[in-house]
Amino acid sequence: MKTQAWFGIACGTAAAAVVVGAISLAVSRPAAATQQYATATGKSCGDCHTNPQGGGALTAFGEKFKANGNKLPK
Repeated sequence: MKTQAWFGIACGTAAAAVVVGAISLAVSRPAAATQQYATATGKSCGDCHTNPQGGGALTAFGEKFKANGNKLPK
């Protein structure tokens, strides 16, 4: 192949990578488990998380809450 063809392929691949990267940044969102869950359930953040302020590793109760579709386990 000619040098120009390889250059075109390389530029196209780089452009595609930039577009995919930009889309992934625009589409991805951080986890939305906020104070809203604590307010809705009447539980503190520390009931589901090992950190009393929330975030990070889940307690056994938090794992059950997550497995139950973010609803209080029965």
